[in-house]
Amino acid sequence: MTDAATGRSKSRRSRLIGEFLDKTLDPLAARQGFSESSLLLRWEAIVGARVAAICEPVKLQWPPRAKRRPADENQAGAKNRPAEKRDEPATLALRVEPGFGLDIQHMSAAIIERVNTHLGWRCVAKITMKQEPLAPRRVRPTKPPVDLAARRQAEAVTEGVADERLRAALVALGERALAKPAR
Repeated sequence: MTDAATGRSKSRRSRLIGEFLDKTLDPLAARQGFSESSLLLRWEAIVGARVAAICEPVKLQWPPRAKRRPADENQAGAKNRPAEKRDEPATLALRVEPGFGLDIQHMSAAIIERVNTHLGWRCVAKITMKQEPLAPRRVRPTKPPVDLAARRQAEAVTEGVADERLRAALVALGERALAKPAR
């Protein structure tokens, strides 16, 4: 079987690790009511860094579904029944840092709008909160301090390069290669 766009075998085609991650996490996320893992994985991008620092999604609670009625049921009675619950949106349960519940309550309309925009449909109608400490977030590594001697040496070596973007990349690479290891 070959891929029409590349002409290569699909089994040998390289894939992004995100494709595997989403496929692996989706069944786990489904147990918490999430139809896909993107809401969990991209929470900070969806709601912004400030909101993501004080709350995180825990689960999507869907309303109970009505049992299906037999297809041969009288259609006259169908007019009098209320709309099926399948059209009702979910409730997003959030874990909120203690002391920030009121802030999240005031921002709930904006959070709902951002989540629904991300998912592409009116999935969430309301938010519930549970105030408890969030799991510690992994700290992103900071850039090492600049070694000025290594930078000057790398700039001197790349002086003859005409393309500015190439030269900047070579200087950055040279600076890292020539820098003395931090102790």
